[in-house]
Amino acid sequence: MIENMHFGNIAIVGDVILDRYISGRIDRISPEAPVPVLVHEHLDTVAGGAANVAANAAALGARVSLVGLVGTDDHAARLARTLACWDHIDINGLVRDASRQTTTKTRVMSGRQQIVRIDNEDTHPPAPAMQAELVEKAYTAIDRADILICSDYGKGVLDDGVLEKIIARARMRGIPVIVDPKRTSFAAYRGATLVTPNRKELARVTGLPVSTDAQIMTAARMAGAQFGGSVLVTRSEEGMTLWRDDGAVSHVRSRATEVFDVSGAGDCVVATVAAILSAGQSMETAVTIANTAAAVAVGKLGTTTVSRTELSHALMRDMPDSGKCVSLEQAAAMARDWRHHGARVVFTNGCFDLLHPGHISLIQGAAAQGDKLIVALNTDRSVRRLKGESRPIQDERARATVIGALRNVDLVVLFDQDTPEEAIRAILPDVIVKGADYREDEVVGGDIVKANGGRVVLVDIMPGRSTTSLVRQAGGQPRAESDTTA
Repeated sequence: MIENMHFGNIAIVGDVILDRYISGRIDRISPEAPVPVLVHEHLDTVAGGAANVAANAAALGARVSLVGLVGTDDHAARLARTLACWDHIDINGLVRDASRQTTTKTRVMSGRQQIVRIDNEDTHPPAPAMQAELVEKAYTAIDRADILICSDYGKGVLDDGVLEKIIARARMRGIPVIVDPKRTSFAAYRGATLVTPNRKELARVTGLPVSTDAQIMTAARMAGAQFGGSVLVTRSEEGMTLWRDDGAVSHVRSRATEVFDVSGAGDCVVATVAAILSAGQSMETAVTIANTAAAVAVGKLGTTTVSRTELSHALMRDMPDSGKCVSLEQAAAMARDWRHHGARVVFTNGCFDLLHPGHISLIQGAAAQGDKLIVALNTDRSVRRLKGESRPIQDERARATVIGALRNVDLVVLFDQDTPEEAIRAILPDVIVKGADYREDEVVGGDIVKANGGRVVLVDIMPGRSTTSLVRQAGGQPRAESDTTA
């Protein structure tokens, strides 16, 4: 799962913001005007904009170099102190400009209700000297990064010239570029790998309706043509749609969740996608995990982060229930879904006729090799071909029920062939496990798994434990020394 991922270095260039939350209680209306009177109780400050992207990436465990523009005011100092609590964020890339104020959003809150928002900002492009310093800092960050995020909040940092230079630098180094956009056209992002508009932003840049899946796909295709890359559309409670520049499309649906505040949800998405990609995972896995992260983020009040532990727990909840017996096609689809959630899928197989301690030892050893365990069972016909007409003692449904009830087993699938090779080809597990009475080159499907980047694991078995042994003893015969867990 995500706890075992090793994240890389992320360069984040964009509009840093200080988010302030003034909270209190309202119990009367002002006599001066028909407006509520807030009795001030708390003032909280958190990182916003590109700074919040950095905080979300750091919360997952990525190392971040943040490049942006701040003033020389108290808000800049406060933002620096806010970011200092994150060990993995390097803020040496923050450029100070005495001629402008630090972008600040102040939200006035009563309970969970936002009363008003007050923005302090300068949105004009910085002076040429400031731009040159920003680009130089960005180059330094990009040169040690595995991925670049351009966090564009339209506050002046990412003008066309800066974007062109930093995207070209990232392309020269061969690292992906992800853009969180705030433009009426995506043409300025040409060369980016992925742009992540929400539904409203997608409609604005294309002029097309974006209500249905088909409309989203059409609009995403048009938006992608503007900059030459892929488009990830965030769709609020409907989840996300990924349109790849090769024409592939995937929809990731959101789980039902209570929405308290969408502030910073887009920052969480782009940070999570970048972090997962930096760990060497696929784009589909990154999008699936980011969708879950967004669901966690909107369940919190205010601009916030999602920790690796929170995300891991949410991902486990999002994955299908365990223990059931399904068709091979369903098992393959569920295994793909698990991998997109960051899980390592483990596979083992056998007849498992009369469950005994040897079987339990094998299953426990297999489960320890990953996050989700699929057990493939020989059908009754397959068992008879392998072990004779007197077997199995329990029919396939009974055996599947017993195996599926074990705590370590997440899925059961039946196979009718003499070997599980067909099931292994369909499921493509990350790990295949057999008992140590096999040699690695004897494990059926081991070559398939290894060719797909997986591995074969042989676990210790309990000698003298087997269904054959139990049957022999039940008939009054002594147990043979050669009996194993088969």
